[in-house]
Amino acid sequence: MSKATYRRFDPWRAAPVTEESRETILSGHYFDIDRTSFDSRDIGHFERLILHKNNGDSVGVIGLTDDGLIPLVEQYRIPVHRWTLEIPAGHAIKQGERPLDVAKRKLAEEVGYEAEHLAQFCRFINTPSYSTQYTALFFASGLKAVHAGNDDALMSSVRYFTPEEAFHMVKNGTILDAKSIIAIQRVYFAPNHMVGDEHLS
Repeated sequence: MSKATYRRFDPWRAAPVTEESRETILSGHYFDIDRTSFDSRDIGHFERLILHKNNGDSVGVIGLTDDGLIPLVEQYRIPVHRWTLEIPAGHAIKQGERPLDVAKRKLAEEVGYEAEHLAQFCRFINTPSYSTQYTALFFASGLKAVHAGNDDALMSSVRYFTPEEAFHMVKNGTILDAKSIIAIQRVYFAPNHMVGDEHLS
């Protein structure tokens, strides 16, 4: 197979399909499900169910304490029927809540810290084959413990690991959550290059 470049990649070039209609068949706080009809020159008319994310990006935040530890949250995830280790993460509570504000809120709620600096270092599409969901990832430094109103729950669910320990759990399949894998690998491979810090004090 030839390795010659056919054309430069352009994510916004003309679409191969035309959207004909869209109907929301199920509404929720975080997601809607749309039944969407398309027409394609190659295959004709077809329909897809599309998961539509509401209220902006999902957000994940990975922190590094002054003694070099990453706080992860132990959670039971019903759809996959298993416990997971994840970075703090969540969604906007109301329309207009910024990803940065979500990151600050989830860092306090889920692991009990506030950050002197927060920097967005990545944004990705979760499942582009059927969803409009994007996730923005933040790095938190200058962590200070705060009272989040659920100290007992925090003590029972938060686990601390060095970047090396967390990366090893990524490699051996203990950590399977995609946003956490991306964030842990970024901290492990580029701990001194988490650029763009925004001072929050």
